[in-house]
Amino acid sequence: MTFTVRSSSFKDGDYLPNAHILSADFGFGCQGNNQSPHLAWSGAPAATKSFAITCFDPDAPTGSGFWHWLVVNIPANVTELELDAGNPKAAKVPQGALQTRTDFGTPGYGGPCPPAGDHPHRYLFTVFAVGTDRLSVTADTSAAVIGFQLHFNTLARAAIMGLYKR
Repeated sequence: MTFTVRSSSFKDGDYLPNAHILSADFGFGCQGNNQSPHLAWSGAPAATKSFAITCFDPDAPTGSGFWHWLVVNIPANVTELELDAGNPKAAKVPQGALQTRTDFGTPGYGGPCPPAGDHPHRYLFTVFAVGTDRLSVTADTSAAVIGFQLHFNTLARAAIMGLYKR
């Protein structure tokens, strides 16, 4: 069985709806609802002990992309995150899971908001099947360190891509 991810919020390669775009509260000029999309996955390797999810914009004008969401230590029996699970105030991530620091500087989902007039940006929502129960990280661990640990502990990965332009 192939490891796959899907979403009831958007289809792979489609433009992301306004519900998932950054809200005005962040001060970047977007007017979305800042809700993380629904994600569901299946076909993980039998040796999977936990999952991690990231949302990354490789097109951000930073020289190193932009991390919009990181969730680690999702228990192996979980195969879905509901709409708005990335909201730290909503308590919708599974027990034991941990949201870590994004490039906005805090844990939790921060939606797309590329520069006005720029080309469409790609937002890669990736689910990692992880071969360890827990990554040894905290809510303040950087995306680079999360990526380093995932590099050495990933059994399989599946991604879905959303687009956004303003």
